[in-house]
Amino acid sequence: MTEAVTGESDEVLTRVDGDVGYVTLNRPKAINSLNQTMVDTLSTVLIRWERDDAVRAVVLSGAGERGLCAGGDVVAVYHSARKDGVEARRFWRDEYLLNGLIGRFTKPYVALMDGIVMGGGVGVSAHANTRVVTDTSKIAMPEVGIGFIPDVGGVYLLSRAPGKLGLHAALTGAPFSGADAIALGFADHYVPHSDLDAFAAAIASDGVEGALAHHAVEPPPSELATQREWIDECYSGETVIDVVAALRGHDSQEANDAANLIATRSPIAVSVTFEALRRAADLQTLEDVLVQDYRVSSASLRSHDLVEGIRAQLIDKDRKPKWKPAALTQVTVADVAEYFAPVDDDLTF
Repeated sequence: MTEAVTGESDEVLTRVDGDVGYVTLNRPKAINSLNQTMVDTLSTVLIRWERDDAVRAVVLSGAGERGLCAGGDVVAVYHSARKDGVEARRFWRDEYLLNGLIGRFTKPYVALMDGIVMGGGVGVSAHANTRVVTDTSKIAMPEVGIGFIPDVGGVYLLSRAPGKLGLHAALTGAPFSGADAIALGFADHYVPHSDLDAFAAAIASDGVEGALAHHAVEPPPSELATQREWIDECYSGETVIDVVAALRGHDSQEANDAANLIATRSPIAVSVTFEALRRAADLQTLEDVLVQDYRVSSASLRSHDLVEGIRAQLIDKDRKPKWKPAALTQVTVADVAEYFAPVDDDLTF
């Protein structure tokens, strides 16, 4: 029987079937967006199950039909940022520690990346050792659209994607498919959406490998991967301004569309994201990148664009953010560097 974790919340449901622990994010009306209670509960459950010899594997899923997880509760971040930022920083700290725990998890951890998987949803799934996507998967790190920077260790994966595919995904914030996720290194296996419930149940009876053998199929071709030529060419510039110029100067409509999309994003967020990926490529571990993420996210709380971006997209919903600086050409090297400065409570693992 599925039940809430004792003393915690009905927003995270757990059950054990045989030797498999099933954990379900249970805020379907919010597409299972993560809040502080959910992060705390997930951490408690995973630590307990990792230590429990009777639990040999874990399966993560999301309640409802819309997706695994649409991200963190950014409206709560908005209100915290307008106040003193304390609650937002606590949330990010605990969320990033959870991401690190998932990345180090010693037992099979099967993330069912079905439907919408964005932002914080990527953090609880794409660092798993067994990542399953479907034909309905819609995955993204869309933070630049709200004046934020991809976090939850996303730039660890983006910076290691083939060629410049990760940089394209990060700077545009555009969603990509399950097949694209496998090509990018965000996922491992492809199971048809119609088979997903049977696959999840089969893990308890047949084990992870047996369930995969019965239900995983060859993914369709990745549309992103087929566009490697112009993506690698245009995103090889030394600066974001170089990249946008190359995109605008290219003869493919897809490149022009990417330039137009980047132009709607926060200039400072796009610039910091570009630098975050460059730095992440030189960092050795997921934990190292999460330390960087915490610094960058903490700096974002002091920015104009995070509050303004969330206001425009989710509070007033006018979709007309007034970014400051208003253009990429107005962002300075010093502006970007400030985001990477150590903080008093630097993350440690």
